[in-house]
Amino acid sequence: MAGGLAMVMAVTAPVLANAENLADALASAYNNSGLLNQYRAVLRAADEDVAVAVAALRPVVGWTGSIDYVKSRARTSLFLPAQTSETRSATLGIGAELLLWDGGKSVLTIDAKREAVLATREALIGVEQNILLQAVDAYMSVRSASETVALRQNNVRVITEELRAAKDRFDVGEVTRTDVAQAEARLAAAQSAFAQAQGDLVTAREYYKAAVGANPGSLTPPPAVPATAKSMDEAKLIAVRTHPDVKQAQHEAAAAELAVQITRAALKPTISLSAGYSEKNVFDSANFTHAGSIGLDISGPIYAGGKVAALLRQSIANNEAARANLLVTTQSVEREVGTAFSNLKVAGAARNAFDQQVRAATVAFRGVREEATLGARTTLDVLNAEQELLDAQASLIAARNSEYVAAYKLLQTMGLLTTEHLKLNVQRYDASAYYDQVKYAPSMLSKQGRQLDRVLQGMGKK
Repeated sequence: MAGGLAMVMAVTAPVLANAENLADALASAYNNSGLLNQYRAVLRAADEDVAVAVAALRPVVGWTGSIDYVKSRARTSLFLPAQTSETRSATLGIGAELLLWDGGKSVLTIDAKREAVLATREALIGVEQNILLQAVDAYMSVRSASETVALRQNNVRVITEELRAAKDRFDVGEVTRTDVAQAEARLAAAQSAFAQAQGDLVTAREYYKAAVGANPGSLTPPPAVPATAKSMDEAKLIAVRTHPDVKQAQHEAAAAELAVQITRAALKPTISLSAGYSEKNVFDSANFTHAGSIGLDISGPIYAGGKVAALLRQSIANNEAARANLLVTTQSVEREVGTAFSNLKVAGAARNAFDQQVRAATVAFRGVREEATLGARTTLDVLNAEQELLDAQASLIAARNSEYVAAYKLLQTMGLLTTEHLKLNVQRYDASAYYDQVKYAPSMLSKQGRQLDRVLQGMGKK
């Protein structure tokens, strides 16, 4: 059976030149993920919120211009004819406004937007973990399905030989027609299971293509199960410190606390400085007007129909919800770590048990088949022994797949399923690169603005 299994694997496997390992699949999933690109764009949009908040502390300069044509007809006395006059003029003005003090609202808004950026970065890491875990699952699914196809095909070959032997023994009168019929029925069942395994392989390959972004080649056996944590408590401690969901909730709670302070600052007066200059010239005339102004504006709320108070109460409630969400998220992550750690231990124990079952079933099958040649066993006994061996082998394949995926699932719940921790050979996305370009709100005409244009062009976004 081992020789037949090797032969089938050689026939059904793709060319070895296209072989790829798990690291290749993970790198491909990371590079080809449209979902990661989507969340990277979301992060860049959050970066711009910081730039918008920074701009509120800078002077706002604008200009206005107009060309006016006025035609009038007037009579100054009942005894004088009406007179018509035409005036053409052009006006050009420039104005500037600078916020001097707003009770700290603008500075607090900048801090809140930065916390939102950090939270979005953690969300991006969470997406990265999901993408890599899906790639591991898809890789192992194809491996498992391929092994199952080979196993089922080998099973068809073995039962075909058993059927041939049963017919030969029937021809010489050693067995009855019942033995032949039993072998024929078992062969039909094996052929059905083989067809189902082939369909499962097609499904697994499609899953792989969706998860990794390319069709699977000849997948090499995965490396050893990755190291995780020695104990459940250790895994939970790591998860509380590193899991992106927990860190995202922490930043969201910090942003909610800042939102309360921002709402309170809105109750304080705002002081701003304004300045302007305008020039008006009348065509076909020496008349002109030049005017300049500078002013200090102070404003503050007196009564807003209860709006400000409602916003303050709302921000306080949102802050309480964010703190509660942090607690719930931490507890949820700890629970997921406990479940994943337990599942990994169970999967390892199941794999050891099925490995022992395969060894024992192999010995039993060989013994029953040998006894059948001596007339001490029936054809049904041989078929049953072969079926038990087949079931044990199929269970072992599934157990190995479950153990491997469970190990990576535990890494994900610990917050360690990242390209950095796995040391994948990929060009990692630098979440801070774009932020550093825009955090000081560069204008389109500045040197930084031109550099940012080149960055966007390099990314194919502009």
